[in-house]
Amino acid sequence: MAEAPGLGWPERCAGEVLAEPGGGLGWPVSRETNSENTVMRLAVDGAPVPVIEDAVATTPDVAKMADGADTLAARRAGTSAAEKWNRSGSEWPRPASCRVITIANQKGGVGKTTTAVNLAAGLALHGARVLVMDLDPQGNASTALNVDHHAGVPSIYNVLVDDLPLASIVRQSEELGRLYCAPATIDLAGAEIELVPMVARETRLSRALAAYDYSDLDYILVDCPPSLGLLTVNALVAAQEVLIPIQCEYYALEGLEQLLRSVDLVREHLNAKLAVSTIVLTMYDARTRLAAQVAGDVRAHFGDVVLGAVIPRSVRVSEAPSYGQSVLSYDPGSSGALAYLEAARELALRNVPAGVVD
Repeated sequence: MAEAPGLGWPERCAGEVLAEPGGGLGWPVSRETNSENTVMRLAVDGAPVPVIEDAVATTPDVAKMADGADTLAARRAGTSAAEKWNRSGSEWPRPASCRVITIANQKGGVGKTTTAVNLAAGLALHGARVLVMDLDPQGNASTALNVDHHAGVPSIYNVLVDDLPLASIVRQSEELGRLYCAPATIDLAGAEIELVPMVARETRLSRALAAYDYSDLDYILVDCPPSLGLLTVNALVAAQEVLIPIQCEYYALEGLEQLLRSVDLVREHLNAKLAVSTIVLTMYDARTRLAAQVAGDVRAHFGDVVLGAVIPRSVRVSEAPSYGQSVLSYDPGSSGALAYLEAARELALRNVPAGVVD
């Protein structure tokens, strides 16, 4: 297949968009200082708010460089504005029916779990009722939402393999009353093998979801493992939309064509309604030209499917799961929190899937 110049994107992608307790779960982060501190400005109630953090921020469209801006006053201003916005009680538009969104990328370490948890928290903060389904045997989403998931706890494994009703495993998050989690345990690591001889093995999750009354939910976010195995296929068959987090580094792009091909196959044979509706750029490092190049290439090829908000590398995002929290409650004034809040707002405004990537 011919490739487009630049970072090696397949030519067919161009222009075809139709519309835990423990220390330091999360991303590897650099704490290096720089003579220039990055200032992230996001519009909060119509006004740009400076947010400073000891990690690099942020969206190339909104990031500004300023000397000596990393002051206590700036930090407090950013935190105060974020807390005011978070707690203002304003509700975002809610979809007419529940949106089932699978968050997938077979590349590990691109921020799938972090994105699932923090988008869910942002949506729940603004009036939506959200269920996070943890389909990763590592159970990191369950950890971040502070939901018990030790071996032997009824989990998504029992739903897939033992036909346990989904309603019996759903737990409410302690952080937010409108946020729920279907936990994963280490037992799920064997599900790939145990599902192989089962009839209609690709539709086990879809059937469990069909038997579950989610009429009072607005969003179901499915966190996938870093693979294209049966667990991810089950998640794709059960969903209407696919959200793809893409790390702003070259290696994260290499497997994207394979993921899109898998989505095509599922759409053709198992789930005709499946659409790639959203792409989120994660772990953006404003100090590197490569990050800007990757972000530019992704936007050039996928257009409006890519969210405007870009998630920066952030110490606070990495720290939050070790306290059983999302970054939005752990440090609402951090650049990571504001970026995920903006991403969640954009997602909420897309009540109709934004398009299909072929």
